[in-house]
Amino acid sequence: MNIGLIIALVAILLVLVLGYNIMLQYKVKAETARKQESSRYLQIIDATEELIGHAHHMPYSKELLVCLNTRILDAVQSMYELDPKNRHLEQRVQHVKDQIKQLEDNHNGSESTAFKVPSSDKQAIMMLKLVKRLRDTVRSEHNKGRLETQAYVAENARLETIQIRINIENVIKRSNDAIVRGQPGTAIQLLKKGLDALSTKNDAYSNQAREKLQGMYDDLESKRQTKNAEELHQIEENERKDDMDALFGEKKKW
Repeated sequence: MNIGLIIALVAILLVLVLGYNIMLQYKVKAETARKQESSRYLQIIDATEELIGHAHHMPYSKELLVCLNTRILDAVQSMYELDPKNRHLEQRVQHVKDQIKQLEDNHNGSESTAFKVPSSDKQAIMMLKLVKRLRDTVRSEHNKGRLETQAYVAENARLETIQIRINIENVIKRSNDAIVRGQPGTAIQLLKKGLDALSTKNDAYSNQAREKLQGMYDDLESKRQTKNAEELHQIEENERKDDMDALFGEKKKW
């Protein structure tokens, strides 16, 4: 065998080895990218399912539940496209589709649960964080074209009202607690903050809440003014008594 043939065979072998390595690296890279993409969709599904899980604690509308389930459907379908041989994902796609159809056909239109007044500042903060996440999710779905503009505007306004209600009901509770503790000044400051928060709102709840807060505020201010007048009167009485004692009191013996 001549040298030229040997060199040619070695060169071909090197090309084959190099080509195999390139293909292997491409497959590894593609598989890694697929897993990362699947992981991202899985995180979306988990986060959205967590939001749906709060429907027993916060008033969810039919539109919101459909929106959240549609978000899950999009993520599951995307995962199935990455792994079309996965029968579990195929079944999951159909299951979510059935859930959405059931919501659209059988939901009576009422909210998932009644509004619950937060029992503490900690609970109020948790509820506010949840509403913020819901508003962000609804906005994202609208931006992606999966939620119509009219539905988005209505749902965002509904969630904003819930957000206001959490704040105001917490203000009322904290104000009443301050009154019970004998801290009317603190209650007045809280009520002022509540009235400021409602100053630009004109929905039914805000108007009703504004009237209630204003009534509480006026009552506390009236009591404070009455108390101040009584204290001033008592000071004047004490000063008058001191003057009378000075004029007609028993004279000291020197």
